[in-house]
Amino acid sequence: MRDFSWKYFTMTGDVESYLLFKEIDHQANTEPEEEEDLIPDETDLLN
Repeated sequence: MRDFSWKYFTMTGDVESYLLFKEIDHQANTEPEEEEDLIPDETDLLN
């Protein structure tokens, strides 16, 4: 979806598709950090 929104933006100049691209990019960059917090590491399990 990210690639599609970028290609659509470059072909049309549609601002909405650029904003969609940025939102998808932002979510892709923040999701791994949030998932790490949900998984306890070994030191948490030992306490």
